[in-house]
Amino acid sequence: MDGMIFDIQRFSIFDGTGIRTNVFFKGCNLKCLWCHNPESQNKNTELMLSHAKCIGCGECEIFCKNTFTNKCTACGKCVEICPQNARKITGKKVTADEVVEEVIKDKAFYETSGGGVTLSGGEPLLQSDFAAEILRKCKEKNIGTAIETAANVPWKNFQKVLPFLDIILCDIKCIDEVLHKKLTGVPNQLILDNAQKLKSENKNLIFRMPVIPTLNESEIEKVKAFAGNTPLEILAYHNTGKEKYNSLGRKYDIESIVPPSAEYMKEIAKKFSCIYTPSGL
Repeated sequence: MDGMIFDIQRFSIFDGTGIRTNVFFKGCNLKCLWCHNPESQNKNTELMLSHAKCIGCGECEIFCKNTFTNKCTACGKCVEICPQNARKITGKKVTADEVVEEVIKDKAFYETSGGGVTLSGGEPLLQSDFAAEILRKCKEKNIGTAIETAANVPWKNFQKVLPFLDIILCDIKCIDEVLHKKLTGVPNQLILDNAQKLKSENKNLIFRMPVIPTLNESEIEKVKAFAGNTPLEILAYHNTGKEKYNSLGRKYDIESIVPPSAEYMKEIAKKFSCIYTPSGL
């Protein structure tokens, strides 16, 4: 079984317990204004251009007239001829076995730290069969498992992966449906329904809320109330992904928003009894 991913990052310590390997799935049905991995949204391969590396030699345009037009198929031929390595293709098809082969390289670190693999994205549950296959194979090899999800998928997608999960990281952006649609492009009733169902599962469940100044700060108390006895982790907005929008030929719409300070995040965490992760999003 194969699926589409755009990255595998080893030695992560922020998305679950211990040292982890994060597998980033390509494709998401939310379009969050603050998304720091915009290359994760489109389910297909895409061409990215580093404007800082590009010297404007024009070799790519001579070679292919479809470069950065709506006719571009992300075939990768212009990547091969770029003298500055300014171009790259993001997104590749891999098999579940290939992913597990990469994950298992650090099994010794998982065993000593209580870590494992975390499926992230994008939205891994849009490829639920592929995700379930990876998780099943990891469990067979005694590797800890986790998933990070925005939960905007049918419940049946969760049911495929739940038997193989140790940790669930579920994002709750805000409670107000109108605001949620404005910030992410979709309503949130399905997300909240799934989150409520997850509470009844015998799993290590953590809700996560990104804190975006001026956009969803007013929702923190509501999200905390919804979480109830389930731990709520708050994540500080950062803008380090805005160059990726440039690379994809897209506009970054919230460039004027200033990331919150660590002191401010600590105050929120204390006020609402939340977990604060200094690493941010």
